Amino acid sequence: QVQLVESGGGSVQAGGSLTLSCTTSGGYTVSSGRMAWFRQAPGKAREGIASISRAVDSITAYRDSVRGRFTISKDGAMNILSLAMNDLRPEDTAMYYCAASWRSGTFLDPVYYDYWGKGTQVTVSS
Repeated sequence: QVQLVESGGGSVQAGGSLTLSCTTSGGYTVSSGRMAWFRQAPGKAREGIASISRAVDSITAYRDSVRGRFTISKDGAMNILSLAMNDLRPEDTAMYYCAASWRSGTFLDPVYYDYWGKGTQVTVSS
């Protein structure tokens, strides 16, 4: 059974940084397919913020609101998907989820993902 586990969330002040991590198990590795980070704030829909392809060249895609501030990456040796978040803003406050699919490509729509973690909370204060 594929499992994704996020970690690294916390509370920071605006302008601060956090790095989220996602580990996989159950036969799925970070090289198995596309992976992504999503977030969901209270009362809002889940939104895709960064995606990375299965390919060795790790093609990435970002939501406009985080491009230039967030960086998605994967470490095949450690089997970790990461999201480095810089210049955090109060509007980045949300539950952050790791998602995975066996297919490749980069997509920010949740319909393209088969597996989800339980999330890690990020809170940014002004």
